[in-house]
Amino acid sequence: MKTVRIGGGAFSPDDKEILFFNNSSGIFNAYSVAVAGGNAKQLTHSTKESTFSVDYLPDGRFLYRFDRGGNENEHLYVVEKGQERDLTPGEKLKANFIGWNKDKSAFYYMANGRDARFFDIFKMDAKTFKSTLLYQDTTGYQAGPISRDEKWIAFSKPNTTADSDIYLYDLMSKEMKHITPHQGEISSTPADFDVDSQYLYYLTDEGGEFKYLARYDLSSGKKETVEKANWDMMYAYFSRHGRYRVIAVNDDAHTKITITETKTGKVVPLPAMPDGDIAGVSISDSEKLMAFYFTGDRSPANLYVYDFATGRAHKLTDSLNPEISQADLVDSQVVRFKSFDATTIPNILYKPHSAGPQAKAPGLVWVHGGPGGQTRTGYNPLIQFLVNHGYVVLGINNRGSSGYGKTFFTADDRKHGREPLWDCVEAKKYLQSLGYVDESKIGIIGGSYGGYMVLAALAFKPEEFKVGVDIFGVANWIRTLESIPPYWESSRKALYKEIGDPKEDREMLKEVSPLFHADKITKPLMVLQGANDPRVIKPESDDIVNAIQKKGGIAEYVVFDNEGHGFTKKENEIKGDQAILKFLDKYLKRENAPAAKSGVE
Repeated sequence: MKTVRIGGGAFSPDDKEILFFNNSSGIFNAYSVAVAGGNAKQLTHSTKESTFSVDYLPDGRFLYRFDRGGNENEHLYVVEKGQERDLTPGEKLKANFIGWNKDKSAFYYMANGRDARFFDIFKMDAKTFKSTLLYQDTTGYQAGPISRDEKWIAFSKPNTTADSDIYLYDLMSKEMKHITPHQGEISSTPADFDVDSQYLYYLTDEGGEFKYLARYDLSSGKKETVEKANWDMMYAYFSRHGRYRVIAVNDDAHTKITITETKTGKVVPLPAMPDGDIAGVSISDSEKLMAFYFTGDRSPANLYVYDFATGRAHKLTDSLNPEISQADLVDSQVVRFKSFDATTIPNILYKPHSAGPQAKAPGLVWVHGGPGGQTRTGYNPLIQFLVNHGYVVLGINNRGSSGYGKTFFTADDRKHGREPLWDCVEAKKYLQSLGYVDESKIGIIGGSYGGYMVLAALAFKPEEFKVGVDIFGVANWIRTLESIPPYWESSRKALYKEIGDPKEDREMLKEVSPLFHADKITKPLMVLQGANDPRVIKPESDDIVNAIQKKGGIAEYVVFDNEGHGFTKKENEIKGDQAILKFLDKYLKRENAPAAKSGVE
């Protein structure tokens, strides 16, 4: 845990520094580092709340954000005359930075202070910090980019998790226009306006399995395809003055970045790097420099700066704990197996150096969150920690995972607790087929939706896995769906359509909720939970632990009072990871782990 987690990236107005955040102090704070290199300078000094940088202001000051104990109600802040100023006050308000206007005299943000369900769009003067309302939402749209001429705001509106529409709001006429009418399930989301405000560029999977880049002519309404790939495009945007277009593709769980000169169409050659991904690209306002992150399986994210003129990249950070040798870490491998119905399931496999036919290792099926998330390549500290201690880890991308086409993505709809879980059972069988895994010692681990899958595995397939580690997972779908944060209103109906409506589908949801079947759980379980989690609230974990313990079962429980949906404080990460390892060593590695009694007493 001396390895530093890092993120963000914004150039100072003079191109001499980059603003970012890391947790080297034990908690996330904002830092700056000179483009020429050198030690990073700490800019915020929080010891309580995880604090993240946003961007520089034109006068050299900077915006930053934080919530309270992981409750996700982030505000925007600036230091003014040596004092911290909350630019978006309100006890239950949540605010998000959107971007800058054309001359950077103001920035746009969204906040839900008027109605917790909906985000209104505001423009804030970068000097006076006075706000002006641009759009009041009473429908449940998701805000997208704002055109450089400030005539248009693009919105998306989810219908289902695989079907979404784009709307354009005319700031002069105050009219909202639906620009993607369609039949069937098509997902379209706005990406960026070109700098001349002639086109809206957007991502869509219309006519195919994968999302590609298209554009909409703002004057004529004509649509045309711009660029396609053999995988989903994740995002696309233009540099400040439009010289470059950046596209990211989700290439079989890897991020592939392409930067194109807009005038010539020439692709900019990226710096040659060892195995891993370039991501998090940000281009300076001068368009002379680019910041990016490089991460590999054995290399945590590091910040680099790239000079377009010379084609040279310079490393600015060194995140890996110097006490760790990269040779002791392991590279992942993309593997696939056929599930029970012949569906091909992609996975990310990690094999310990010590595992072999003569030294078989225990195995873990690792389930991502979502439901529609994806286990991807790249540095994962908990996975590397477990692998380094002798566990084979298979990160499954069960049906319903993103990145493999919309048919695969929707294959889990209203099937949770069944087919996706059966994929996890097949993943266990795949691990058993490897010559270096102990067939009798395979557990399951996951967070959020992955935590639900852990509980579902132990409740609905109680003899398959020896142990389970549930990290803030759903135990009772009815309660979780009824208690989702109010600001999820725009995607609430889509969530109900995928998982179930807590009013109309109550019996079905009860049937697939592990809490109501806790009497069937006989294998040891560990649960980790943030007390302030607004997505999977603490009673979800409290109840499943109490139900198992009440009948004499094994349910170890770790609660962090100052965390939410995800643990961001180094002290808590250390405690949680060590608790997981201790639990696995006790109940999975050793022979004959004790089983709980069956039935409710």
